[in-house]
Amino acid sequence: MNEHENEPANTPSATAATPKVTGIGGIFFFSDNPKETREWYANNLGIEVNDWGSTFESRNLDKPDEVNALQWTPFKKGSDYFAPSAKEFMINYRVQNIEGLVSKLKENGVTVLDEIASYDYGKFVHIMDGEGNKIELWEPS
Repeated sequence: MNEHENEPANTPSATAATPKVTGIGGIFFFSDNPKETREWYANNLGIEVNDWGSTFESRNLDKPDEVNALQWTPFKKGSDYFAPSAKEFMINYRVQNIEGLVSKLKENGVTVLDEIASYDYGKFVHIMDGEGNKIELWEPS
């Protein structure tokens, strides 16, 4: 018998493994000159930037000790990082249970572009939505 079988569906142990999106992890877009674009945003909008763009941090309302990050990055126009999408942007979604989510997506006939890759800062995989947009899924470490 499953030890969690009698728990309400909204308890932390019942929902912690639910494969789903939990937030936005990044916004990426093409730029003719990423360095100038980063500088424009820094000078005009006060965004703190580095060579990779900017990281916006926030606290999880349900778990105030958890700090989440959203990465904002201009990519050089023509980069193949968004391929096979022909769009000029890509959104990174923060997820939980990336393995379960990828299984669910495959069952639903969603195009999964690569295998789950693991790094010190989390796991990543890329999929295509129904409109041909490449999406990056990220499960933070």
